[in-house]
Amino acid sequence: MILRLRSALDTVSLHYGGERVLIVCHQVIVYCLRYLIECMTEEEILTIDRTNEVANCSVTSYAFEAERGRRGKLVLDRFNFVAPLEDAGAPVTSEPDAPVAAR
Repeated sequence: MILRLRSALDTVSLHYGGERVLIVCHQVIVYCLRYLIECMTEEEILTIDRTNEVANCSVTSYAFEAERGRRGKLVLDRFNFVAPLEDAGAPVTSEPDAPVAAR
């Protein structure tokens, strides 16, 4: 999955660099994209996964900061942002991870 996401990010960068892009996905992809974009270690992203449930219809967003690095950098702007749901009076829900099967 990570290889496929790397390819997707390369394609987005090639064809839509400098534009706003919306990717709609589920929790595991949100975490995998964070892992890739933020250059996290496996332990860092697993810690985030253990301590958070990505809410349904939440927003994770990045801002491009041109002054970061040689070619700029995407910086996490929001994670698991649900204010628009709350403002609309909609329930904020999430689906917990499936339990790990006993070995």
